[in-house]
Amino acid sequence: MYPLLFRTVLSRMDPEDAHHLASTAIALLPSSGLGWIARRLTAPDPSLAVDALGLRFPSPFGVAAGFDKDAQAVLGLGQLGFGHVEVGTVTAEAQPGNPRPRLFRLIEDRAVINRMGFNNGGAAALADRLRRVRARRDRPVIGVNIGKTRVVAVEDAVADYVTTTRLVAPVADYLAVNVSSPNTPGLRGLQEIELLRPLLTSIRDAADGVPVLVKIAPDLQDVEVHRIAELATELGLAGVIATNTTLSRADLRTDAAVVEAAGAGGLSGAPLAP
Repeated sequence: MYPLLFRTVLSRMDPEDAHHLASTAIALLPSSGLGWIARRLTAPDPSLAVDALGLRFPSPFGVAAGFDKDAQAVLGLGQLGFGHVEVGTVTAEAQPGNPRPRLFRLIEDRAVINRMGFNNGGAAALADRLRRVRARRDRPVIGVNIGKTRVVAVEDAVADYVTTTRLVAPVADYLAVNVSSPNTPGLRGLQEIELLRPLLTSIRDAADGVPVLVKIAPDLQDVEVHRIAELATELGLAGVIATNTTLSRADLRTDAAVVEAAGAGGLSGAPLAP
């Protein structure tokens, strides 16, 4: 069904408009009368359940951050059978993100390039929405992906992340610290150990026991990955999320002119598969 819908409808739309259409439809699922049907058709087999982070995930298949930035479709995604939904990336203050167009399809590569720029409605609004969602017994596991507010200088990043953490940790099952998006100036520099240590220490303390993971870029050297993993272990973090989008455009099948026309941004999709 999805390939037919993609070929006949979604592929003819602007990618971001198609995304909004799909996410809005999913958000309306619980109140449409179709939610219970979807739940019965897509309920994960109990054998798929996974215990991790001190949580019970009904399925190992979840929705990564970026699809539901403002936690508007969490229940609908859960009714489609996803075991967890990671909302965000959310920042301390609301921000519009980068100018459109900022999302581009590479259909031949089953990939997209995005330079969204952490567009979101802010941590306080997201927290209010998640309080209502958490009251539902049928909700999936909820992760919250947190990032740096664009206008905040890198030297003030710790305080910015801590503000977001204090707002969203009480309504999150786990937190993902995004220091790896290529679309916020200076953000990837926070993966350097001397900057990452005080950042993760402060977030861990502000999270007050909520599991904290750090999301890294696929473009790091192996030695950098090892250092971050060692730091995460030293600080008692819950884990590392691999990975965010890549800056690489190597070995793509899409015409080079099309890729160049898309411009800057992170690439995600099939080319990142090991």
